[in-house]
Amino acid sequence: MTIDVIVPEAMRKAYDAFHYAPAVREAGLIFCSGVIGQGESAEDEFRNAWEKIGAVLTEAGADFADIVDTTIYLVDLAANAQVMARVKDEFVHAPYPASTWIGVSGLIRPDARAEIKVTARVRP
Repeated sequence: MTIDVIVPEAMRKAYDAFHYAPAVREAGLIFCSGVIGQGESAEDEFRNAWEKIGAVLTEAGADFADIVDTTIYLVDLAANAQVMARVKDEFVHAPYPASTWIGVSGLIRPDARAEIKVTARVRP
């Protein structure tokens, strides 16, 4: 049995070059890989990451309302948590998913401030 891989066209190069799927669909769930955004400010970077997550969810036939769990890795948690919370609330609304926030010393891209990983439900 093959994995049901979800790759928006804009992410095809990363899939081919780095050998990871932006998301996979299995057992009624969509498991999204961690996403790092880009931007000059923390706010811009975090908003870009959530927008990328939205593109993956759309490709899978879901949206932000289908998220059931989030894990957010933040470099300098104290400095970045309030900004992340404010930006996240632009995309994720009540009823809120389960959520875990973890402070880390670094991410795969050295200048990144956050990586966001979500799990969403497949719509019936």
